[in-house]
Amino acid sequence: MLEFESVSKTYWTGQQRKIILEDASFTIERGMNLGILARNGTGKTTIINMMAGLEKPDRGKIHRNCAVSFPLGFIGGLETKHSGRENVRYISALYSLEPDEVEAFCRWLCDIGEYFDMPIGTYSQGMRARLSLALMMAMNFDLYLIDEGMPTTTDVEFNRRAGQVMRERFQYSTLVIVSHDEEILSKFCNCAAVMHSGKLYFFDTLQEAKVLYDYTG
Repeated sequence: MLEFESVSKTYWTGQQRKIILEDASFTIERGMNLGILARNGTGKTTIINMMAGLEKPDRGKIHRNCAVSFPLGFIGGLETKHSGRENVRYISALYSLEPDEVEAFCRWLCDIGEYFDMPIGTYSQGMRARLSLALMMAMNFDLYLIDEGMPTTTDVEFNRRAGQVMRERFQYSTLVIVSHDEEILSKFCNCAAVMHSGKLYFFDTLQEAKVLYDYTG
């Protein structure tokens, strides 16, 4: 579904060049719900953005033979001066979806009342997280990308609805979560990898990955 072929990526920190990935080759197959354990500052967001096509590698190729989602929490494509409704309808049109259906779904899942018709710039962080999740779940992707974790709120009803929708979507799709939170990965992933010093080390279980993760910490 998604293949990294000899991919390398670095960043200039102002003092030195930081290696994110170095000559990495791997394939994410259908049904391979992958949890990547990575500490802060190792390039979690960068690798997710490369999978989504938001960032390009310095060297190598990334092959996407499936429909890949935008990363959960990514709001770069949303216009903060426009309302949630306007953004949802615009994005649904970009994906050739029925705007009325997508809007109805997002209104139901977000459940933010009158704020849905207000500029996104007025939203709290929690409201933006709800909208991002609703937009992602409104679209049937083959591969869903999640950077750092799921949006959490104190609203029990929203958490119940969101959890139900995600379980339904992920039952028929593939998932990649990058996080340092092992509990999140254990809920959704059936295999794991550790991101360390520009390399990805793959394991059949999260327990095996945790051994290396704890050792490299």
